[in-house]
Amino acid sequence: MQPQTLDHVAFWVTEREPVARFLERHVGMHVIAREDNFTLMGSDARRGKLTLFDAEGPREAGAFEHVALRVSDLAAARAHLPDGTPDVFDAGEGIRITLVEAPTDVEYDLDHVALYSNDPERTAREYRRYGFEPAGPGRVEVGGAYIEFHQGSPGAPERPLLNHLAVLVESADEVIGDARELGIEVESVVDAANTYAAFLWGPERVRIEYVEHKPTFSLT
Repeated sequence: MQPQTLDHVAFWVTEREPVARFLERHVGMHVIAREDNFTLMGSDARRGKLTLFDAEGPREAGAFEHVALRVSDLAAARAHLPDGTPDVFDAGEGIRITLVEAPTDVEYDLDHVALYSNDPERTAREYRRYGFEPAGPGRVEVGGAYIEFHQGSPGAPERPLLNHLAVLVESADEVIGDARELGIEVESVVDAANTYAAFLWGPERVRIEYVEHKPTFSLT
């Protein structure tokens, strides 16, 4: 498994349009695709994105703590947020976002995702089996973005907020083969118009999507 970048973070939401409007107005994103059951949001279709899937509510935070978006000028980016917005804010339905200032080619790219873990250091080590690189205690890296593990129980919610994490790969079929050799459960395989993807069950039952962009990939 050789993931190249952190492609998107997907959530289950009961009302995706209010969340999409907030992201458009205040967080520099636009609708990349609006389908029958999900809306794909981002500033660039080929960089870090957020996906909003329809689901019954209410949803439980479970493993999700927050997602951080990378900007080149934090003060300028925060000026687009409503007055009084805290450092970590709710974009709607419990989707907690923070902004991080760092060099970036694309504004509002994914910087990191923070997840709760019963044992952050052990979980980080387990993620190395899934192709992630070590980045210090309780932290792994993929393509310059990070997954951070914070002490806390992810629980076992029946209706989790987090749908999945997604990383970009050259070949989803190679991932499927690697997963079977490693004894990692392949939850599903999805062949869509622009992508081909394998979903694996990750540590602490977080779903990880390994998504391959087809040659016809044309989202903007």
